[in-house]
Amino acid sequence: MIEVTDLTKTFGPKVAVDNLSFSVKKGEVLGFLGPNGAGKSTTMRMVTGFLPVTSGKIKICDIPMNWRPNAAKKKIGYLPESAPLYNDMTVQGFLKFCASLRGLGGPKRRHAVDEAIETCFLENVARQSIGTLSKGYRHRTCLAQALLHDPEVLVLDEPTDGLDPNQKLEVRKLIKNLGKDKAILFSTHILEEVTASCSRAVIVDQGKIVADGTPAELEAQGGGSLYDLFHKVTTFETPADKSEEPAA
Repeated sequence: MIEVTDLTKTFGPKVAVDNLSFSVKKGEVLGFLGPNGAGKSTTMRMVTGFLPVTSGKIKICDIPMNWRPNAAKKKIGYLPESAPLYNDMTVQGFLKFCASLRGLGGPKRRHAVDEAIETCFLENVARQSIGTLSKGYRHRTCLAQALLHDPEVLVLDEPTDGLDPNQKLEVRKLIKNLGKDKAILFSTHILEEVTASCSRAVIVDQGKIVADGTPAELEAQGGGSLYDLFHKVTTFETPADKSEEPAA
């Protein structure tokens, strides 16, 4: 579903992503783990076609992102980090707007919005203004927009960042459930996300993959501790800019 081969991204002399290769199959939840500044968000933005690659290849459902970006993007549901929302719109109105942008109309749009609301447990706030929502509900609204067109691939950038423990638990369960029939790639710097949600994970440091395996395999590589492995294979010094991209 997702195939990334020799992916590289540079910003001037800075190498943000360095020759990454990985794949995500249907029914697989791949955690993209690493410290801040490791290259996670830049990789996500290239996989979704938001950023052009410097070199390398990306395929989404066998469609080359480099050559057929519009067709490839139709297969993706994307939750960017700090996704923007329109505070004066209701949850339902926002999702209707997003569904229209996806080319959905009439009964198909109504069904897609209703299903996304149900999937993300938004029934109680569907007619509430987004500006009045808690952070947890805002996050779920962002996730709901990524599901409207029932994509085969989900790319989620820090999907539980900033949520309280109960909200994190809900989102983790949702990701695991969605991963039964989709290919999911999500980035995080929270180690417990791996055992809670992932069928497989890679650890990235300074733009390179430094570990790859199932949660059990990664823990074994760390002598029984994922934390020990993470500290062993990642550096303590990371760039100040979390996005890895230079300021405009």
